[in-house]
Amino acid sequence: MKLSSLTFNQIGIVKAVHGDDLSLKLFEMGLLPGEEVALENVAPFGDPIAIRVGEYKMCIRLNDAEQIEVSLKESN
Repeated sequence: MKLSSLTFNQIGIVKAVHGDDLSLKLFEMGLLPGEEVALENVAPFGDPIAIRVGEYKMCIRLNDAEQIEVSLKESN
């Protein structure tokens, strides 16, 4: 599933980031495979979105979120 498809109560685990330039930029910012991500906020017109990655919040464009593959975290 794509990161852009997460809803507010879902937690995803990053599986892959597609696109060489985008993946390098996001890896440098701490968005690595295996990291937990959660949707925090959506701008009034739906773009950009704010996600929680670890202990901080990151804003990304919806087009970039389409390039990030996540799997849903299993609830305990």
